[in-house]
Amino acid sequence: MDKDQVIHKLKGGLIVSCQAGPESALHGPLFMGVMAREAERGGARGLRVDGPADVAAARQTTQLPIIGINKRKYPGIESYITVTFELAEEVIAAGADLIAMDGTGRPLPGGVTLQQLIGRIHQELGVPVMADVSTLVEGLAAEQAGADIVATTMSGYTAHSRRAIPYTPDFELIRELVANVHVLVIVEGRVTTPDQLAECFALGAHAVCIGGAITNPTSITERFVKAIHVSPKDNHA
Repeated sequence: MDKDQVIHKLKGGLIVSCQAGPESALHGPLFMGVMAREAERGGARGLRVDGPADVAAARQTTQLPIIGINKRKYPGIESYITVTFELAEEVIAAGADLIAMDGTGRPLPGGVTLQQLIGRIHQELGVPVMADVSTLVEGLAAEQAGADIVATTMSGYTAHSRRAIPYTPDFELIRELVANVHVLVIVEGRVTTPDQLAECFALGAHAVCIGGAITNPTSITERFVKAIHVSPKDNHA
């Protein structure tokens, strides 16, 4: 699938982020492969998957475009989403079609610049790059650095971005990016309802990525449990 085909297949669609950390009983390739297949059955247009093992498992169960990420923490480096060429290379070799990476402008390992990393991925791996940003300034810088897509993923998760409102996307950042950048905008982060999804598209999103609201049964259960209220009758029992 070439670069333009990958991006076109995502247009107007739902991307499901199939991830589960070590704390989850769903952690690991077996469950992520199943989750990817079920997301496709539900109508997803694409997947976002972390790490070469999970990417390979997802690729075995679905032909959907896979946005590959490879999270790795380095000493003294805040950024952790696909922050080196080698990490990008691993997930592409495993079957990813597109790379998502930290686009916040924070330092990368080895003093590599965002432009250098994106350029090498384009040149040597031949795949599109999505920059996960937290502000308009970062989105503009990522576009200048060569990103094919900017995503709102990091809004609320950097010290300098807007405060995260639980279960609510950063609609203002979506508006700002759509109005000011000339590359495609993908919405990711705290989209939890169909109405929010519709609003993201109305604002001009190319696609919308949803993770925990679909794939994390623990957090989904917690949301419903928090909505339980004791009735006045129970209070006087």
